[in-house]
Amino acid sequence: MVLGIFVADLAFKASRLPVMGETILGSGFASGPGGKGSNQAIAAARAGGDVGLITRIGNDTFGAMARQAWEQAGIDAAAVITDEAAPTGAAFIFVSTETGNNAIIVESGAAGKLSAADVARAEAAIGGARVFMTQFEQPIAAAIEGLRLARRHGVTTILNPAPAVPVDDAIWALCDYVTPNETEAASLTGLPVETEEQALAAARELVRRGARNALITLGERGALLHGAAGTSVVPAFPVANVVDTTGAGDAFNGAFAVALAEGQAPVEAVRFGCAAAALSVQKPGTAPSMPGRAEIDALLG
Repeated sequence: MVLGIFVADLAFKASRLPVMGETILGSGFASGPGGKGSNQAIAAARAGGDVGLITRIGNDTFGAMARQAWEQAGIDAAAVITDEAAPTGAAFIFVSTETGNNAIIVESGAAGKLSAADVARAEAAIGGARVFMTQFEQPIAAAIEGLRLARRHGVTTILNPAPAVPVDDAIWALCDYVTPNETEAASLTGLPVETEEQALAAARELVRRGARNALITLGERGALLHGAAGTSVVPAFPVANVVDTTGAGDAFNGAFAVALAEGQAPVEAVRFGCAAAALSVQKPGTAPSMPGRAEIDALLG
């Protein structure tokens, strides 16, 4: 079960961002389903998982886009709430034509109203899952409630703390795995995360605060796992042509969750996630770039 937001991604390509007051010409535009929760659910479904989603959307064109994307991916949307008073969220995504890297502004829309009560109504679905995953794009109170309910039912919990925001340390004790990227890990711990040694120090700090395991994604260097599952650095798969890094973290988290649900050992689950991320950056877009199970298995050999 995934708790998170859906937004319509509006992606613009250009060589650079404009400065304030400036208009520049772009070199590409695409729109499609996005939002970390929805992306991770779609990634997990395409990676072979049996997936349900908890979120809020509006009764509008973007909401229809969401339901079509979930239906195509085979996601159970029974816990999705249609909000008649708020619009579905949207995200502005700038993609650099020079590097493939991105910058994003998210407006959560209806999903910004997700409450602990909304999550509590989905307790049966959460309790019946093997893995529960959430992020910080929806209100923190909803994330905490989801993690708490999952823990009550013995469900493995994954928190992808993105975007990184200040939170009470009590949340970490509800997490079997915390999965920040380098920037998020640095923001959450106050420590620099530029080398593997620094990433390990940040992971140790998250474990000290209560997380059972910290899993820090390191981009082209792979991922570092530290905690009850031991300490390992799993290298990234080489990618000759990076097209678009948008959604790579969601591809990783969705695939990692599926591997855990299937009973794979934590380090093997990290490797499975790295394979999905490597495949995703070779395609444009977010949800459309999430690889299928056959692609992941083929890369893993």
